Amino acid sequence: MTSKVKNLKKRIFDIIQIGSGKDFVSKFFDIFIAIVILVSLTATILSTFVEFKKYEAVLEVIELVSVIIFTIEYILRLWTANYLYPMKKGISSRLAFVFSASGLIDLITFFPYYLPIVFPAGAVAFRIFRVIRILRLFKINTRYDAFSVILDVLKEKRKQIFSSVVMVLILMVASSLCMYSLEHEAQPDKFKNAFSGIWWSTSTLLTIGYGDIYPVTVGGKIMAIIISFLGVGMVAIPTGIISAGFVETYTRINRIVFKEEEKPLHFVTSVMVADHPWNGKKVSEIIMPPETVLVIIIRDEEELIPNGDTVLQEDDVLIFAAKRFDENRGMNLSEITIKDEHEWIGAPLRKLDISRQALVVMIKRRGKIIIPKGDTIIKAGDELVMYTNKYQKE
Repeated sequence: MTSKVKNLKKRIFDIIQIGSGKDFVSKFFDIFIAIVILVSLTATILSTFVEFKKYEAVLEVIELVSVIIFTIEYILRLWTANYLYPMKKGISSRLAFVFSASGLIDLITFFPYYLPIVFPAGAVAFRIFRVIRILRLFKINTRYDAFSVILDVLKEKRKQIFSSVVMVLILMVASSLCMYSLEHEAQPDKFKNAFSGIWWSTSTLLTIGYGDIYPVTVGGKIMAIIISFLGVGMVAIPTGIISAGFVETYTRINRIVFKEEEKPLHFVTSVMVADHPWNGKKVSEIIMPPETVLVIIIRDEEELIPNGDTVLQEDDVLIFAAKRFDENRGMNLSEITIKDEHEWIGAPLRKLDISRQALVVMIKRRGKIIIPKGDTIIKAGDELVMYTNKYQKE
C-alpha cells in the first residue's frame, strides 16, 4: 500500500469515527449520519399511515438512498478496521469489527433490505429491523458526558438493581398466584390461569392499572390493596438506587474537578521554525528529555492532541509538560519583558548589570526561542528567562 493510499485510509477512518469538535469534517459526518437515520425512521413511520400511501414511491426512494449510504459507510468502516483494532492484523481486525456490538448494529441497519431479494416471503418480517437504526444514535451520544454518566451509574449499581428487580419479580409471581386463587371461582373468564394473575399484578405493581382485570371478591380486594402498597415501595427501590447513583457520581465528579487541591503543572512552549530539525518528523521519531511529554500542538489556531503518528510542521506551537521541580533547592526561573526605553535595549548580554546569582538562560523573541551568548543584543519586546539561585556563593 502506497503512502498516499495509507494517508487517505487514515483520513477516512478519522472522518467516519465519532468526531470531536476540532475536526469539522468528522463532526459534519456524524450530524449527516444522524439526520439520515432520523429521516429514514420518519419515512418508515409515515409509510404506516393510509394518508401517505400516495407518497409511497417517494418514501421507498428515501429508504433506498438511506440503505445505500449505510452500506457505503459500513464498507468504509470494514476497510479501515485495522485502525480501530491496531493490535489485530489483516482479516482479524475486520472480523473483530463485524462481530462487535457496533458492527452488528451497523450491519443490521441495512442488510435486511437486501434479504427479500433472496427471501421474498420474508419482506414484511424484515421491516422490523429498520427500528434498530435508532440504536446507532446511541453511538454518537456516548461521546457526551451525560450519556457516559448514565452508563457508569448502571454499571456501578448493576448488582443492587438486579437484586431489586428480582424482588419485584418474586412479589409479582406471588401476588399473581394469590389473586388467581382468590378470584378464579368468581371470575373464571378473567382469571383463567396463573398468567392472567401475572398480567393483573404487573399492571398493579407498576401502577399502570389498565382496568381490564380487577378483583370482585372481598378477599381479592383486600389482597389488591396490600399489593398496591407493596408495589409502590418495591418499584421505588430501583428508582431510588439509580437516583442515588446519579447523585454520588456527580458529587464525585465535582469533588475531583473543583474540590481537590490543585497542583500547578509546569509547561514549556516552543515554536517550530523553518529549519528546526523536528520539521516533518513524527512525534514517535523525536527524542525528548526524560519525564517530558508533548501534550498539545497548536496549529492554525486549533489545539491538537498529538499521538505517535502526528507529523510536526513549520509554525507549530509545541506545548510540553515537565516534572515539577523541587523548589526547596533555592533555584528560581522568572521572566522579564523588555519594554520600550528599557536601559538594556541595544546592550550585549555580557554588559548587563545583573547579580552574579542571576543568569539569562533563554530569550523569547517574536515567538522564537534564542539560546543567548555573551554578544547577543537585547531588543525591545524580548522576554528574558532569568535563572537565580539564592544559595549560590558570590
